[in-house]
Amino acid sequence: MAVFAYKGLDGRGKNTSGVIDADNPRQARAKLRQTGIFPTDLASEKERASGLSRPAFSFSQRISPAEVAIMTRQLSTLLGAGLSLMEALAALIEQCENAAAKTVWTDIRENVKEGGAFAEALSRHPKIFPILYSQMVRAGEASGTLDAILDRLADYLEKQIRLRNKVFSMMTYPILMMTVSLLILLFLISYVVPKVTAIFEDLNHALPLPTIILLNISGFIQNYGWLMLVGIALALLLFRRHIAKPHGREQFDRFALQVPLLGRVAKMVAISRFTNTLATLLSSGVQLLSALEIVQKVVGNTVLEKTIQEARGNIREGDSIADPLKRSGLFPPLVTHMIAIGEKSGELERMLQKVSEAYDNEVETVVTGITSLLGPIMILGMGFVILCIVLAILLPIFEVSQIVG
Repeated sequence: MAVFAYKGLDGRGKNTSGVIDADNPRQARAKLRQTGIFPTDLASEKERASGLSRPAFSFSQRISPAEVAIMTRQLSTLLGAGLSLMEALAALIEQCENAAAKTVWTDIRENVKEGGAFAEALSRHPKIFPILYSQMVRAGEASGTLDAILDRLADYLEKQIRLRNKVFSMMTYPILMMTVSLLILLFLISYVVPKVTAIFEDLNHALPLPTIILLNISGFIQNYGWLMLVGIALALLLFRRHIAKPHGREQFDRFALQVPLLGRVAKMVAISRFTNTLATLLSSGVQLLSALEIVQKVVGNTVLEKTIQEARGNIREGDSIADPLKRSGLFPPLVTHMIAIGEKSGELERMLQKVSEAYDNEVETVVTGITSLLGPIMILGMGFVILCIVLAILLPIFEVSQIVG
């Protein structure tokens, strides 16, 4: 049975769209007519993948991480209530409001129905369910604890979303304030200043240095502002191309870790993700080397990825986890010390979770401190710039009034 995406008209003549499963397009159209929908466009998943038909919606780009976390939690609850996997998937599909999500879960259910493993069906959609997700599900299927694994996976996804949203919400205000300040400054220099300083053109008097500098800056922005915008756009394009290459990405990630204060936050976020993900995988029954292979892909920094990859090689040769991480110099002593204690005591997952919680709290504290300082600093900076502009305008007026007096 295949999955078809459709667009059509309902009984009231209104546009509608969604997905339906059927053996062939003819049966799909018949099913739609039985429900009172007249199909105007019908395409199977295979046709959409090969580009034979334009989909009404993106097959894999309209499902947010938050939706994945919610659906994972729901699926865990359904399995925990005693439903079989097929029944749980059918119930999940029935209550899906997102058309793209409904299509994905229908495709997964059809693959499972045909005898495929649940983890393999999930791996067909890597943009929605990353390797970490499918590996944990595979471990849950093997151990017979799929509902518990999905519950733990939902906890992990929710924690990652909370951390990301927390950092984003804290940085929104200073970024917005900086943007507004720059726009106001640009408006003053490019429009207001030329209007006000036009009166100086008729004066047969040498202008003060601050006024000359201000007029030159204003004239440059008026004459070459478009060139500056083109230059900035070109620089951003070249920068994106540079970091798209492996060498350029590594250079950028290494620089990001060395930036004062912000580099510290980036490292703490990466370490929190590393410890939390590793703890989740190990507690779900994934083998250490496989877990480290997955973790190195989710830390979000190529420098740390290489360190974890080298640690995997050393562990394969019989080394501990803590020693290669400590030798790299990128992981703080607290992290390596806690990992070493966890290895010796047999409570590695619990120690990793404690490290993750500690770094989550520290990230929140540091980011809160940064954002609380950025506001006053930007206000003072903007006030200083406006003061300089006002003085540059008033100085020649004061000098002329003194001469006249």
